Amino acid sequence: MSFFCIFAPNFVCMDTLQAIILGVVQGLTEFLPVSSSGHLQLANELLCTNLDPENNLTFSLTLHAATVLSTIVILWSEIWRLIKGLFSRTFTPEQAYVLKIVISMIPVGIVGLFFKDYIEAAFSSIAVVGCMLLLTAMLLSFAYYAKPRQKQDISYRDAFIIGLAQAVAVMPGLSRSGSTIATGLLLGNNKQSVAQFSFLMVLPPILGNALLDVIKGDFGGGVEIVPLIAGFVAAFVTGCIACKWMIDIVKRGKLIWFAVYCAVAAVVSLIASIL
Repeated sequence: MSFFCIFAPNFVCMDTLQAIILGVVQGLTEFLPVSSSGHLQLANELLCTNLDPENNLTFSLTLHAATVLSTIVILWSEIWRLIKGLFSRTFTPEQAYVLKIVISMIPVGIVGLFFKDYIEAAFSSIAVVGCMLLLTAMLLSFAYYAKPRQKQDISYRDAFIIGLAQAVAVMPGLSRSGSTIATGLLLGNNKQSVAQFSFLMVLPPILGNALLDVIKGDFGGGVEIVPLIAGFVAAFVTGCIACKWMIDIVKRGKLIWFAVYCAVAAVVSLIASIL
């Protein structure tokens, strides 16, 4: 029994409530720079639940589908502009933007295909989550205090470097949005541009990873339809709120508060891993 379980209420017969809580955690932390994988792992420890998204493919795909849909809803005008621009006979800014997203996908595609399972198996522990949360706090702090020149357009080079940050963020506890946004800001890119690019660039990898899971996965785990629906709705609603909120937060330069939060969560995780 883990340290968290000693103090956790008994949710054994409340699978729907567990699913809602995990959906809220997924929806919020997918966009906020605090690591969704790390917080889902901590939430499962706290709830002592058997609805672990990392070990239940059906539930995992449901939560990820919800966050993808929330991204599409919030950024639909930009996504639709990019789609229309793709069909131009001349090379348009929209086509250039999509090409940058493709370039950013290269590192995470390599890691996802060849190293993801090994990384998750080797580093999925509360201690590692704590260390990676601490690293997230450091990245956000650097991005907050650094004052580089604000470039309006993300370059192809910057897109690839931001993609490298996304690939490294497969480590449990290292925030994907935090890593990509902080890296983009440190490279001197405009705050709103970086936030939008960060959320758009993750859509193809999430969909690709889901497709791979469908091809090779085992849809087990015993999650019933009501918890699945509850988790999906919770993740979608909170995802919409978090996505819109996060873009505004980055524009106002308030990432330091998430750095403080990640540092505190890291300390708690490291202490819990010892006890």
